[in-house]
Order: sequence, then structure tokens, then C-alpha cells
Amino acid sequence: MAKLSLFERRRRRVRTALKARSGNRPRLSIHRSGRHIYAQVIDDERGHTVAAASTLDKDVRDKAGSNSAAAADVGKRVAAAAVEAGVTRVVFDRGGFLFHGRVKALADAAREGGLEF
Repeated sequence: MAKLSLFERRRRRVRTALKARSGNRPRLSIHRSGRHIYAQVIDDERGHTVAAASTLDKDVRDKAGSNSAAAADVGKRVAAAAVEAGVTRVVFDRGGFLFHGRVKALADAAREGGLEF
């Protein structure tokens, strides 16, 4: 078996802890690339995406960048879509990303938008 990268080790550790304490709550999963940030609320029991938002959305694409303000905007958008779909309690899946910068900005904005985690 090949040696896992530190990122993949963090991702597996976070995902394992989430499954242990999620209690049938949907998962707010994020992905951060060099240019964009993506967020989606996933119901793992049904394998269904409840809500999603990213900096690639048409109404955000022109003003979005790879900064904390764009991440906060994505957090507000995904929270609004999730609340509209009837989801208020989620578990935050940061993947292998460290909780600071754009990831923290997205999480804080999602909390302000009405999601509890």
C-alpha cells in the first residue's frame, strides 16, 4: 500500500470522526482550490445533494476571486439554499483543509446564514 499524503491522512481522520458523531445530520462538505471554493450540503443516507454553492455560480463568477470575501459569500449562499430546503443542522466536513483563512470564512458565514454546527 502506498504511503498517504498528509492531506489524505487529515481527510480520512476528519471523515472518520464525522461519521462517528454525525447522528443522521447532513454534511456541509467544502473543497478549496487555488482559484475557487465549493460547498455542498450532502445527505449521506440518501446519497443526495441538498444544496450547493461555489464561486463558479453565474451571478458570483464576475466578482468572485480566491479570497475570504468570496468564500464568505459562498457560505451565505449555501446556508440560504440549505435553509430553504429545510436543513438547519449539519456537520462541517472540512476535508483535509486546515480550518483557517477561506475555510473559516465560509464556515462563519454559513453559521450567520442559519446553519448550526
